[in-house]
Amino acid sequence: MSHHKEFLLEKEKIDNLYNKGYRITAVNETLSGAFVEFSRVIEKKILEKEELQFLNPDTRIYFSTLIRAEQKAE
Repeated sequence: MSHHKEFLLEKEKIDNLYNKGYRITAVNETLSGAFVEFSRVIEKKILEKEELQFLNPDTRIYFSTLIRAEQKAE
């Protein structure tokens, strides 16, 4: 699979979770990729969690941008 197609697939996974109300709550970077924890929070209560592994460096930039945007919004 091409580098760009891999990025698009990983980006789609992130966007789908965001559309369902999930937000990034933790990131663990390893040599095996980035493990990103998503949580769906309502009224400060975590309802559901999902963890995804991302290998593509462009995806890491993408989710870092999302984290930064959330920090600025607070």
